[in-house]
Amino acid sequence: MRLCVFTEPQLGATYEDQLAIARRAEELGFEAFFRSDHYLTMAGDGMPGPTDSWVTLGALARETSTIRLGTLVTSATFRLPGPLAIAVAQVDAMSGGRVELGLGTGWYEREHSAYGIPFPPLAERFDRLTEQLEIIKGFWATPAGSTYSFEGRYYDVVESPALPKPVQPAGPPVIIGGKGPKRTPRLAARYADEFNVPFSSLEDTDAQYRRVVEAIEAEGRDGRAPIVFSFAQTIVCGADEAAVRRRAEALGLDPSGPQPGQLYGTPEHIAEQIRGFVKAGASRAFLQLMDLRDLEHLELIAAEVAPLLA
Repeated sequence: MRLCVFTEPQLGATYEDQLAIARRAEELGFEAFFRSDHYLTMAGDGMPGPTDSWVTLGALARETSTIRLGTLVTSATFRLPGPLAIAVAQVDAMSGGRVELGLGTGWYEREHSAYGIPFPPLAERFDRLTEQLEIIKGFWATPAGSTYSFEGRYYDVVESPALPKPVQPAGPPVIIGGKGPKRTPRLAARYADEFNVPFSSLEDTDAQYRRVVEAIEAEGRDGRAPIVFSFAQTIVCGADEAAVRRRAEALGLDPSGPQPGQLYGTPEHIAEQIRGFVKAGASRAFLQLMDLRDLEHLELIAAEVAPLLA
């Protein structure tokens, strides 16, 4: 099981906070540092305010050396596909080929209205996401010296040089995630290198993986590498039960026990919960750390949970 750190900086974190946890995660041997792509907090005042995901990752690319970097997930409503492809390819080059792109429809209407971003109905957001995936993948697959064109309902691309190219030969891995039973699995089967189920029970996660497998069989992948399955869960870990309760209370979470979407307990209990997802087919865990300044939490996971999953 490969362990990734997943953060929500819009809840209240500076760039320096994110740099500190990314560097410590790298030192501790975590595979990746991922962050959300949001411009408005969902709880509290969010001070000092949001940081842009791709600006942040570009800076982290130059201040880390081995840890992989990505979004879970970038909102397709925030950026046009061409500029997004350029930004991701540039950060990939800045990092020496360590970038991954999670891309989704966007869902938080309030942040769109707060920052003047159009928020179409869900069906249109899915249509736009589909076209964005096609365009971004098309840009990266176009040989240097050739041009790329696309005619869609929402986006037209006319003889683009499709530059710059990412460092990773096939382009950064694309992650698609979600709980939708129909369109989401079909999009994953067609475009994703990895499929992520966020904050769901083991049973629901297993069911969604099965839907994606069925969609892959229907789509066919023509020799492409098998899709990676992953999951995201909030983690609350403590050296003993009392420490677990204290950490949960400090985070404003229910201290009575694990809630849906949580890994909760001592290192042994956390490892046992993760093994259930491994049996369902997951090979990558995104561990959502709610307090970016609690580096002791990160160190406990590395020292006590990771060895149990080796």
